[in-house]
Amino acid sequence: MAKRAVSIELPEGKLGVLICGLGAVATTFMAGVEAIRRGLAHPIGSLTQMGTIRLGKRTERRIPKIKDFVPLARLEDMVFAAWDPIPDNAFEAARKAGVIERSMLDDLKDFLEPIEPMPAVFEQKFVKRLEGKNVKKGKTKMDLAEQVMEDICQFKRASGAERLVMVWCGSTETFLVEKPVHQSVTAFEKGLKSNSADIAPSMVYAYAALKSGVPYANGAPNLTTDVPALRDLAVRRRAPICGKDFKTGQTLMKTIIAPGLKARLIGLSGWFSTNILGNRDGEVLEDPGSFKTKEESKLSVLEYILQPEVYPELYKDFYHKVRINYYPPRGDNKEGWDNLDIFGWLGYPMQIKIDFLCRDSILAAPIVLDLALFMDLAQRTPEMARRGIQEWLSFYFKSPMHAPDLYPEHDLFIQLMKLKNTLRHLRGEELITHLGLEYYD
Repeated sequence: MAKRAVSIELPEGKLGVLICGLGAVATTFMAGVEAIRRGLAHPIGSLTQMGTIRLGKRTERRIPKIKDFVPLARLEDMVFAAWDPIPDNAFEAARKAGVIERSMLDDLKDFLEPIEPMPAVFEQKFVKRLEGKNVKKGKTKMDLAEQVMEDICQFKRASGAERLVMVWCGSTETFLVEKPVHQSVTAFEKGLKSNSADIAPSMVYAYAALKSGVPYANGAPNLTTDVPALRDLAVRRRAPICGKDFKTGQTLMKTIIAPGLKARLIGLSGWFSTNILGNRDGEVLEDPGSFKTKEESKLSVLEYILQPEVYPELYKDFYHKVRINYYPPRGDNKEGWDNLDIFGWLGYPMQIKIDFLCRDSILAAPIVLDLALFMDLAQRTPEMARRGIQEWLSFYFKSPMHAPDLYPEHDLFIQLMKLKNTLRHLRGEELITHLGLEYYD
């Protein structure tokens, strides 16, 4: 039986999308949105734009598009701004990234060229392979956070945006673990004022966003809004948070294939993964500290999906290795190789080999779009905003955020069911269980 719909404010006026990092992903996202708005392309890969949702029984044949089912902001109402330590405008950054063909890029030059990055919060020790020239100056990290908050206010005034969201599309920072400074808002703010070495730039942006009541989505594996201080601040300010690490290439394949192996109770002896890529992300990941952050994100997926403690005969002590290699000639066209040693009936060994020649930013751009629109939806929905963490958006991440006493759900198909059932709940529609017995009564 359908329930009462949840109260959702309508998306009136412009939606401002603030991007941390004006590199390949951000420029591909911005250029793609504008190309779609001009009728030059279709929003392929975007659940919010092309996805549908089944409502009611199969016999009812109600399958609207998601964008027609929940009140999402229109692409025409989106405006953009970004921070980056490199001063290139969006057109120059996109040209250097080499993702979008030059002919289309030239058609979009008038849109991209005016988007110039605001000076970034940057500390080279957190991203050792990059050098920043377009950076903020301040005596303390609190000074820097206040400058970001002022940037947010100025952009909102200048653009005429009614609402804002912030998405981290920047580089992977060096590996951090939770420290006392991360345990409360009071301790964190004291750390900002004392220039704590355990507060990374991504945390400064997240603090500034949440303090300003702006939703924050973390597209990298950085330790950011998953610390108690920022989780608490999100709840206090009723600002949705989600993350972390966009699920694009190799990990996307893992979250598709591993659930299939477990569903059929096929054993796994080992899973070896290696990547080559040549974009800025690949260069940053040459640093062992940044690679450690990414490795932790990528390695956790199989453990949670396969549940070796539940299925010891199938998955106990399986070997999992991940490698990432910087290879400049490949540019943004990442290649992921996977070798799976599996076993089946009577223990007989088999193998699966995958060679995924993907385009990293092409896969990430529609994720940024969907997160911007869904996070704005969550912000306009008091029932969702008050919760802080938006676990229903786990579908988009390698290391999904979750309540501290829960384990993350990594199975792509369960994640999609969770996302769509959340939308059904918001609109007062019956949740879909796929039981289906009623068709045979």
